[in-house]
Formats: sequence, structure tokens, C-alpha cells
Amino acid sequence: MSTFANRRWLIIPTTLTQSIDFNQILESSPQSLRLSVDGTKTFIKYEINEVLEDQTYTVVNPETGEETSNTTLAGVYGRPQIYSQEYPEYAHEEILALLATEEWTKPMEEIK
Repeated sequence: MSTFANRRWLIIPTTLTQSIDFNQILESSPQSLRLSVDGTKTFIKYEINEVLEDQTYTVVNPETGEETSNTTLAGVYGRPQIYSQEYPEYAHEEILALLATEEWTKPMEEIK
């Protein structure tokens, strides 16, 4: 099991950098974003909570004795507002493999 089982990475065009709400992700500012080698892409990371099946909770008001039920529907919660299925989302092992490619890491002979 991954150390970051609930963490996700979203690859987005750098043109969307100004649309990111940094309160919703784990990066702190546009300057903290890593760019692809050609500068056209970046990624953000965030934590999700995946609910596998609907969950209903019943709470009793201690003053009135009245019961109230709340249901959390199955789904993925915690994605930032900028999330779109249009952009690829990755789990930890997947993003590590992607970042090791020439699209994201310059070959050693080019680094000086």
C-alpha cells in the first residue's frame, strides 16, 4: 500500500495557474509549482477521501431527543475546484513514473 494512498496529482496546463485556489491544494503558491521541461504543464497535489458506499448516520439531539439522519453518498471528495476529468489525475506510483520521463526531467547531460 502506498504511503500516499489518498493523495492525487493533477496535470494541468500552466495557463491555468492563476485559476488555482492554493487553499485547496498542498502547494503554497505559483512559484512552488514544478513545470514540465517545455514549461507548458504543471501539476498540483491534494488529498482525497474516497467513500465506497453510501453511509447514513443518525444523530440524536440531547435536548429534544429528536433524531436526524445524514447520508454521505459514495464518491470521491476533496478534489479542488480546478479539478476536471479533462486533465489526467494520478496516484503516487503513477506520478513518480511520469516525472521520471524526459517530458518532466531533463537528461543529465543537459543539466549544468
